[in-house]
Amino acid sequence: MATQVRLLRVLETGEYIRVGSSAVQKTDVRVVAASNVDIPKAVEEGKFREDLYYRLNTVPIRMPSLRERGVDIVLLFRRFAVDFAEKYKRSDIKLDSGAKTMLMNYSWPGNVRQLKNLAEQISIMETGRDITADILKEYLPDERRDKLPALRDAESDKSFASEREILYKILFDMKSDMNDLKKLVYDIMRNGGTVPATLSDQDSDVINHLFKDPQHDRMTNDITTPNTYDISKVHVADSSNIQDTEEVVEESLSLSEKEEEMIKKALEKNNGKRKAAAKELGISERTLYRKIKEYDIKL
Repeated sequence: MATQVRLLRVLETGEYIRVGSSAVQKTDVRVVAASNVDIPKAVEEGKFREDLYYRLNTVPIRMPSLRERGVDIVLLFRRFAVDFAEKYKRSDIKLDSGAKTMLMNYSWPGNVRQLKNLAEQISIMETGRDITADILKEYLPDERRDKLPALRDAESDKSFASEREILYKILFDMKSDMNDLKKLVYDIMRNGGTVPATLSDQDSDVINHLFKDPQHDRMTNDITTPNTYDISKVHVADSSNIQDTEEVVEESLSLSEKEEEMIKKALEKNNGKRKAAAKELGISERTLYRKIKEYDIKL
């Protein structure tokens, strides 16, 4: 946008100042501007200055894309084929009616450059000079294969804006699962070793492993009921382990909170040095500065 302001000033006054100079220079030029962007739409989106657009839009010339040119496509292909025949000292290639129809029906995402490259490729690669639709098909990319994948849901894009956020989400889910498992083990110990009958097979295997007798490396034999274990057989290193198990903390899964916490830890670890903290976090110093400002982190 800043460059557009400078260009507008040149077009309006015919004056400019060179970089590093203070002298005003005069110029009298005619500008021919081209763009493959929909400029009126860009103006609406605030990406192009409206005053500059109307200043440039004195004599508009719209160039339709190749797919809109109909029979011109065949004429252009013939022109390119003649040029390449002269360049490579070969006779020029000729299209049959089926090949011409295929050219006119193709979407041409690469526009005229793609058509020119196609003519050159066929001129070089093909030994025969008569090109049928079947031959031409071998050189035209499959439009279905070249289509871009469907866009994801906007909300999904917002939730997983980067690979790092996806990784955070996985880690937070794992942490939540661990908290659930800790709570489950604590409930079993508090209830005298009774494992809930509704527990899944996978969770039961985990619990069985936790209640394995450390002396004999096997399940205890003192099982009174199918889903009951003797809590006295559970090996506990010290009371601090029980205390740790009892404290089940429901952690926040907010990505912004975790991001803020990681930034604070990195800054604390590196004594407030942003450059070192940014390197450890794997982000640029500029991004770190923006995040510090965003979360109002006091250094």
